[in-house]
Amino acid sequence: MSIKGPIICIEDDADDQFLVRSVIEELEIPNKLLFFGNGLEALLHLETTNEQPFLIICDINMPIMNGLELRGRIDQNDYLRKKSIPFVFLSTADNPMVIEAAYDSTIQGFFKKESSFDELKRRVKIIYDYWQCCLHPNRT
Repeated sequence: MSIKGPIICIEDDADDQFLVRSVIEELEIPNKLLFFGNGLEALLHLETTNEQPFLIICDINMPIMNGLELRGRIDQNDYLRKKSIPFVFLSTADNPMVIEAAYDSTIQGFFKKESSFDELKRRVKIIYDYWQCCLHPNRT
């Protein structure tokens, strides 16, 4: 994890992308923000970049490759697993079985995507502040 690296956001909904971008801007988070519309696009980027991302924020329900499938592919990839990129879900999917499956895949957090801008802002601030302070094996 590089505290100056990009935040990777995997989200297929354009409105939610706009909200996340607005929250990041309003919080004055300096990290570059990269959006991908599904897990496969994100995986291809992660496999081919030398950049050390700061954080992955991922939705669960997406076309082509959903968030759980993406996390599984990251776990199976030695190169990506050794990068130890913090991975959190931010999703409206709050079914207990989905949450359990998410934590079985070694994620570092699961947050409900709130409908209120202020609540979303609070969630993102909590996530960002935590990872800014967290010690990490690849921290640069």
